[in-house]
Amino acid sequence: MAIQVTATALPEVVVIEPEVFGDARGFFYESFNSRDFSEHVKAGVEFVQDNHSHSVRGVLRGLHYQIEHAQGKLVRVTEGEVFDVAVDIRKSSPRFGQWSGVKLSTQNRRQVWVPPGFAHGFVVLSESAQCLYKTTDYWYPEHQRSIIWNDPAIGIQWPIDFEPLLSAKDAAGVRLADAEHFA
Repeated sequence: MAIQVTATALPEVVVIEPEVFGDARGFFYESFNSRDFSEHVKAGVEFVQDNHSHSVRGVLRGLHYQIEHAQGKLVRVTEGEVFDVAVDIRKSSPRFGQWSGVKLSTQNRRQVWVPPGFAHGFVVLSESAQCLYKTTDYWYPEHQRSIIWNDPAIGIQWPIDFEPLLSAKDAAGVRLADAEHFA
């Protein structure tokens, strides 16, 4: 798997772009290769769960994390386009409370690696979108937390001109100042 790895404003959060082989018939690429991921992104990562979400335009999911059983996430889009965001919520980090965002789409085939210790979310920019993501730990609803998407202390510049559609859980998200953090 030939990949290009680019750091974001948060160096631990990286964008992964695979080499795509295409011709008149279509295209092919390896969406994940453990050996190359270990060599170019992060060694020792074991993915235990694959998730698939489908959302319509305007849906904003996040900012999610698990305070125990923290999950690393490898996120990609197989239909549509999203703006994907990671927020550093490690209290000991010099970048605590900072965010990075990247557009993921069917066309650009980018993936983003969001390591444990970061909150994660995305907003759907296209008519609909399907996101696939691998996680490094299982989902534990009792440890799930949500930070409100528009916390001014974080200041995420979402590329939207509409009020996003939120789940009840995400609408009840707390501000970073009131959230449980990682050490």
